[in-house]
Amino acid sequence: MSSDQTHPLGYTCHMELPEETTADLIRRLARIEGQVRGVQVMIRDGRECREIVAQISAAGKALDQVGFKLLAKGLATCVADPEKAGQLGFELAEVERLFLKLA
Repeated sequence: MSSDQTHPLGYTCHMELPEETTADLIRRLARIEGQVRGVQVMIRDGRECREIVAQISAAGKALDQVGFKLLAKGLATCVADPEKAGQLGFELAEVERLFLKLA
């Protein structure tokens, strides 16, 4: 969902992140993007399967870390102001459900 898209239950889904967190997540995603492009080159070049799998695993773990960092900020919002978080669609139970999706 885009940052201002309305959720089917009627609330607006928008997560306000500190600028430094957003910058960190974007940096991490750019690095992952480079890793994935590297895997494509490895496959095209016929590199050894174990090397390719190792890079795919590393990119997957890095992507998981981005998700966990994003949700950790959401959890902090829920704990700091549960009422506001609930109005934004980020009740503690929802954040927990999202964490479990990544696990």
